[in-house]
Amino acid sequence: MATYPHLLAPLDLGFTTLKNRVLMGSMHTGLEETRDWNRVAEFYAERARGGVALMVTGGIGPNPEGSVAPGAAMMVSDEDIASHSIVTQRVHEAGGKIAMQILHAGRYAFGPKCVAPSPVKSPISPFPPNELDEDGIEKQISDIVEAARKAKLAGYDGVEIMGSEGYFLNQFIVTHTNKRTDRWGGSYENRIRLPIEVVRRTREATGTDFIIIYRLSMIDLVPNGSTFDEVVQLAQEIEKAGATIINTGIGWHEARIPTIATSVPRAAFAWVTKKLMGKVSIPVITSNRINTPEVAEEVLSTGCADMVSLARPMLADAYFVAKAEAGTADQIAPCIACNQACLDHTFGGKLTSCLVNPRACHETELPIVAAGTAKKVAVVGAGPAGLSTAITAAQRGHAVTIFDKAEEVGGQLNMAKQIPGKEEFWGLVDWYRTMLDVAGVTVKLGTEATAEMLEGFDEVIIATGVLPRDPGIPGEDGPNVVSYVDVLRGKADVGKRVAVIGAGGIGFDVSEYLAHEGTSPTEDLPLWMKEWGVADPSEVRGGLAPEGPQPEPSAREITLLQRKKTKHGKGLGKTTGWIHRAALNMKDVNFVGGVNYERIDGEGLHVSFGEARENPTLIAADTVVLCAGQVSERSLADALEAKGVTVHVIGGADVAAELDAKRAIDQGTRLAAGL
Repeated sequence: MATYPHLLAPLDLGFTTLKNRVLMGSMHTGLEETRDWNRVAEFYAERARGGVALMVTGGIGPNPEGSVAPGAAMMVSDEDIASHSIVTQRVHEAGGKIAMQILHAGRYAFGPKCVAPSPVKSPISPFPPNELDEDGIEKQISDIVEAARKAKLAGYDGVEIMGSEGYFLNQFIVTHTNKRTDRWGGSYENRIRLPIEVVRRTREATGTDFIIIYRLSMIDLVPNGSTFDEVVQLAQEIEKAGATIINTGIGWHEARIPTIATSVPRAAFAWVTKKLMGKVSIPVITSNRINTPEVAEEVLSTGCADMVSLARPMLADAYFVAKAEAGTADQIAPCIACNQACLDHTFGGKLTSCLVNPRACHETELPIVAAGTAKKVAVVGAGPAGLSTAITAAQRGHAVTIFDKAEEVGGQLNMAKQIPGKEEFWGLVDWYRTMLDVAGVTVKLGTEATAEMLEGFDEVIIATGVLPRDPGIPGEDGPNVVSYVDVLRGKADVGKRVAVIGAGGIGFDVSEYLAHEGTSPTEDLPLWMKEWGVADPSEVRGGLAPEGPQPEPSAREITLLQRKKTKHGKGLGKTTGWIHRAALNMKDVNFVGGVNYERIDGEGLHVSFGEARENPTLIAADTVVLCAGQVSERSLADALEAKGVTVHVIGGADVAAELDAKRAIDQGTRLAAGL
């Protein structure tokens, strides 16, 4: 049985003790904005029951101009105190502690009244900020301090003051955004005056028995960012001003380096936090891509930090800590850092959830409770949709049998895990395999289910997935043409010059797979840092390598084609699409759009452009890979329905628009919850 002595050790803060070294980091979930405070309370209470020592809310604005967007949650009124009290009371009843994050967005605020040290427009917001005068700065300080005072009245155990990620306080700290010449700008001492003053006055307003976490940007990853000597200086001043804990912030939101996506190595920035250890006497927290107890234990045992921050892993599994304590870490639903249901939802104006755990942020509307009547349930297809259905139904007490003609569970996930940068999918498939066993599901692999085999079941769920769509290109049956399925299953020989037909998610995945050779940068931190141009902030201001990104050269000459004239990857994830485009651009992949596929022959792929089929062009290629979409595999469902059998069709078998594990898992879980 694995033990985690550092992770599970208590942390004495003097006036209070945290029961372990796990912080649930702040996340914008959209829950506070629903104004359904029972729902908000249940989300946090479930994590408290799961054993996390301290959690931090999503960012709460101190005033309208500092809120991330119009209508965003604030702490400004007695009504806000009463609402938040519902949350803190529920958390305390569940045995947890909770801090409220005070987030002043500065020039990142999505509104015309946003304010900043200087009128320097952000590249991620359409609104130029209003430059603050002396009175305006005083108002912002007072409002942040008052928000902290109200948070204490609402029962919070502390606050986290957001000073990183390029938000308001961070904007004062660096010359990238602070062009002032008064006492709030110019010298570094002047530029850090604001965060120090905020912490000092917050401590005065809240007393000694109140946790103050300061979120400090330890590597900005933007031009003219802080040096590490400056980071240390600020940390020491923040400690003197009265902070209880320093938390690590990594990179500004406008930085063009991925910091939390699945292609980022695990604990990729713990080394930055380690550089601060010993420079301050208060506890230091590290963050970013720590998603298993083993990784967290290693980070702590090697002296990188006093505590670890896990945000999205707490969406994936509220009981992360409890399972680690119980010796059942293999049952922790893994955060795969896909962003698809968390950050993509947040930046799309939707309520946050989690691809692997659709109950996240939906605890009150999607309860998983014992079934009134146990049924005999058949699930055909052991991909994401079928697996989520089978496990959830079995957990409710149904007798479940799952069939799949393949020899292993996982379906399309087994192809996804082959992509460099998607190694987390290995753990997801392993977890599904474990949970089938724990839930007591009968598993029949290497078995193609037939209508006769499904007789006698009370419920039949068809989750047979998708088949590659036939694009109907003349010559596609030639020896130099292969399907993405054969490529990702290692059954196809691919030449040095490759034309990839279809620039959806699979086309991008196949291109990344074919461009790489040797070790994946996701598995090799120095290689990843070189690929993206990340340097030591002790040596280079802001942590940006002066030579820029230096990826390994592509293993092949790749052309990625699509019929649409739109930007390649437009339909990819809102927060990750740019990463995939940048990665392929760095590999010199040629993006070609607006094409008609005329024919394939021994020379390669012949295309034309526009409705008039003009400008005939040869894309010289040794191999042409077909990634032209999918169609639902409904043959069994249709046969059963023709016999009058009622079936539930879910996942790709239901809708084949792009492979969508998020929708499939959500659909399967909700179906099983209602059986």
